[in-house]
Amino acid sequence: MSNEADAMLPEEAERPWVALGEGLRAGDGIAVTDGLNSLSPEERRHAMAHLTGEEQAGIVELIQAADAAQLLGHLPEAQAADILEEISPENAADIVEEMPEEIGADLLREMHGPESEALLAELDDADEADHLRELTSYDWDTAGGLMTHSFAAFPDGAKVGDVLSELSEDAERYGDMDVQYVYVVDSAGYLKGVLRLRDLVLTPRSRPVERIMLGDPVSVGVNDDFESLRKVFDDKSYIGLPVVDESGIIVGVITRQAVREATAEHQTEDYLHSAGILGGEELRSMPMLARCGRRLAWLGPNIVLNLVAASVIAMYEDTLQAVIALAVFLPIVSDMSGCSGNQAVAVSIRELTLGLIRPTEYMRIVWKEGILGMFNGFVLGCLLGLIAGIWKDNVYLGLVVGGALFLNTMLSVLLGGCVPLFLKKMKVDPALASGPILTTCTDMCGFFLVLNLASAVLSKLA
Repeated sequence: MSNEADAMLPEEAERPWVALGEGLRAGDGIAVTDGLNSLSPEERRHAMAHLTGEEQAGIVELIQAADAAQLLGHLPEAQAADILEEISPENAADIVEEMPEEIGADLLREMHGPESEALLAELDDADEADHLRELTSYDWDTAGGLMTHSFAAFPDGAKVGDVLSELSEDAERYGDMDVQYVYVVDSAGYLKGVLRLRDLVLTPRSRPVERIMLGDPVSVGVNDDFESLRKVFDDKSYIGLPVVDESGIIVGVITRQAVREATAEHQTEDYLHSAGILGGEELRSMPMLARCGRRLAWLGPNIVLNLVAASVIAMYEDTLQAVIALAVFLPIVSDMSGCSGNQAVAVSIRELTLGLIRPTEYMRIVWKEGILGMFNGFVLGCLLGLIAGIWKDNVYLGLVVGGALFLNTMLSVLLGGCVPLFLKKMKVDPALASGPILTTCTDMCGFFLVLNLASAVLSKLA
């Protein structure tokens, strides 16, 4: 029997979700906790992804709140928020109380309004609930949404020795803050200056901090958006910056790492949008109807756009029947042009993200992309035209197909370069809308160019 048990161990180790499910069904919280503790963060995410939403919620409710908080901290935010919505508000509140406030605020921001408010109502500390409400009121990618409230601040009347003593006596708490700078505030909390740790250590202890602080420090507003934050940290190599409210009172600190993580999150969102995933992150552990809705929100309008492009073919049905070989090249012309246009879209979105171009700089795009499109279109048109002419032994067919690809490539790179700028100016996400617009235009124009040119020399093609 022992040999059989030993033989099963490797398989069970490769499928830890099986053991977690068995522990859940047995109501054995200790076994489930031990199983989770034996896994790395990556293995926990993998194991939880193989469980149903109901099983995930059951496990979180079965284990201790501190263990549940640690588990949810290792999961994607969207998944963790869904689990908190599934369990009772009382248990969810206990778990959030065990989390760092920044993580708790992020999860509350991901939750739906009623469920989030029900959780906050169950918190034991009313002040903590109000504080979390304030944090969740900020958009996730603003200074208020990215900042940490853990920072070291001392009154302007303090002496260097007072600051050093406080930092030394409460070293564990300040160590958790990852203190890089010490801030100086007045009695109302207004930010007056910043102290470098080096200056503190090398200054006589009796000297007032006001005399060695750097006055008028650079700060960001609590409502500053992501683009302005990214620009500030790109322009200067700040480790962190104080965040002040409308009155100038310091309320937190935003770090370079937080902005870097927000940049990665934006890039992920842009990728999902460009792939047609709307409404935020999608995971296969989410409810099927919600996933279907997110995808259909993109696919539905695309039916209309494709019908518009297909209507061009219907207009030239007689030409297409007369020269059936054109049907072979229609998708090639539209697809090759679309690929060229998507390259231009990607470059424009990237440059907009980096602040290298502005939404009004159309002429620069037209000049740069026009030359590139002319060169690439000529090369691609010659290649496809040569293949078409040799295949059907008809030079006119080669000229029609090659000419259409040349013109459509030029058009597509110009559109691909300029459409993201126009959408950005109109406050529309370029990553979301550029693709459908470009695809419809390149398909429609590609079909029109091939069939119209073919109609002009139809007697030479038949």
